[in-house]
Amino acid sequence: MKIALLVPAPFDAVSGGYAYDRRLVEGLRAGGHAVRVVELAGRHPQPDAAAEAAACAAIEGCEADEAVVIDGLALPGFLPVLDVLEERRAVGLIHHPTAVETGVPEDVRDRLRERERAIFPRLARLVTTSRLTASRLPEEFAVEPARVAVVEPGTDPAPRATGSGGGCEILSVGVLVPRKGHDGLIHALGRLRDLDWRLTVVGPERNPDHAATLRALTEELAIAERVRFAGDVDSAALERLYAGADIFALFSWWEGYGMAAAEAMARGLPLALSKGGALEDLMPKGGGISAAPGDSDSFSRALRRMIFDLPLRQSMAEASWQAGQRLPRWDDRAAAFVRELEQARG
Repeated sequence: MKIALLVPAPFDAVSGGYAYDRRLVEGLRAGGHAVRVVELAGRHPQPDAAAEAAACAAIEGCEADEAVVIDGLALPGFLPVLDVLEERRAVGLIHHPTAVETGVPEDVRDRLRERERAIFPRLARLVTTSRLTASRLPEEFAVEPARVAVVEPGTDPAPRATGSGGGCEILSVGVLVPRKGHDGLIHALGRLRDLDWRLTVVGPERNPDHAATLRALTEELAIAERVRFAGDVDSAALERLYAGADIFALFSWWEGYGMAAAEAMARGLPLALSKGGALEDLMPKGGGISAAPGDSDSFSRALRRMIFDLPLRQSMAEASWQAGQRLPRWDDRAAAFVRELEQARG
């Protein structure tokens, strides 16, 4: 099959969504499919004139025999070419609707929702990365349920984490944006200064003002010496961080899936998660603790026991490890996606 993937530039951006797209392209090519990645200029997902012009040029430049797949981050920019999307039987790859992004002004979210409600029903198929996202599309975005499918991210086989060997090393992986809830995690840990813990936050600083606020918060709570913002790290360094962690924490307001948490499960790390979006479904029974998004008081109380009670943490690690071995693997994700493209073609 010939496939054109249309995605906002740069394709090598660091995020769970882009990581999914890259692994998908890798798997499709390994399966013998010809995949062309088209990087779209302009501002996304709040499209400016450049973004809309890039969207128009990209869809018009697709060959007649190419299956057209558009990453959900780019879809709002395709509003001017709805008829072409419908004619081409384009497929939307939806990590989560952009209208649910936290930390965005309400009027912007309303405009994004209006665009997505206009675009989503005109697509031949919408492939989501979680059952939760799939369940929201018919009711909130007027999409026919029969057009919605799920291809969850995969994980790679990984060695079990060995831990820090002393104290409690907490790892959090996610882009530094408000939706990821790093401030709530920091507030929760700020109440636990009597315990022996350290936090490493891995992720690029997409929003410099927000990153500065997080650093200031660690100073305000007198925990700056325990919190390290590692920024973007390469795969080898990230593997070392997973291996040496004792707890994986992600306190997001919303996750379309939670790839970093799934990677932690694949390594047998006990989880400290919010119940934001698909994270609630991802949490294995007995594999960790959770609290409502933004409820740092409850999160802190649950973390206290988890950090202090080593036998409990070991039990959670075992449950996480067992569940992690049952997660989908990347080697079959491309085949599942191709099946959905074939459905879109009719």
